[in-house]
Amino acid sequence: MLLQLFCCLSVTVHNVIADEGTSYCNKFTQDCHNMEPPSDSVTALTVVPYTESQVLPHHRPTRDFHLGGQDIHIQQNWGSLGVAAVVWDAAIVLCEYLELHPEVVRHKQVLELGAGTGLVGIVASYLGKMELGTGTGIVGIVASYLGGHVTVTERREAMPNLSKTVDSNRLVSCPGSITVKELDWTADLSPHPKYDIILGADIIYIEDTFQALLNTLVHTAREDTSVLLSCRIRYDRDLNFLTLLEGHFHVEQIHYDKSRDIKIFSAKKIKTKT
Repeated sequence: MLLQLFCCLSVTVHNVIADEGTSYCNKFTQDCHNMEPPSDSVTALTVVPYTESQVLPHHRPTRDFHLGGQDIHIQQNWGSLGVAAVVWDAAIVLCEYLELHPEVVRHKQVLELGAGTGLVGIVASYLGKMELGTGTGIVGIVASYLGGHVTVTERREAMPNLSKTVDSNRLVSCPGSITVKELDWTADLSPHPKYDIILGADIIYIEDTFQALLNTLVHTAREDTSVLLSCRIRYDRDLNFLTLLEGHFHVEQIHYDKSRDIKIFSAKKIKTKT
């Protein structure tokens, strides 16, 4: 019986790693039901030593990245805040895309919605200030006060973790380049201004929030604002949001990471007739 249980766990871990969106409990139950009992009675129990590589990325207490020319250290807290306190593949893919296209955020007023750990916003703040061949870097430092600023936002309960992560990865040379702000999509949006660039990584997954998210995008975007949404389309219902979005924005897929099955969509407001 113990051997069968260990076999179930092994199969489950392998399958879950392959798909970060799978329900762990459901997958465990399914795999165990599919396992056939051993034909022979086995008395020996194999003990597998713990290694870091066997732990799911979302369950690791910390993750380290080198993005935007900087080392970034992220503390994760899946047990407390769940999806809002871990780094998802969609965030990494969006960061890598911004590294290839830093002009998207450079010297722009940037908003990140549903920031979670803030990885995307942190990288955007780095890229927004990067200057090549600046010697002492004084041009980049001055630029951080003349333009480019990133605002990362989350719901109230996720704010302490987000603020702590942003502060621990803030560039000393550009202290004003990134700000943490509470933004509840379902609350009054009038205090929030419009931005040049709006970023979102894996924020399209709860259908009940689709209309509120759409309202937030409509409110915070101008006609010349670029919206970049990085996501894995896990369910057919996720496509419903893109349909809603197309009622107010021109939407196109601009990038696809095949290895991680992540798509990046660009959206710009449909111009109103005058």
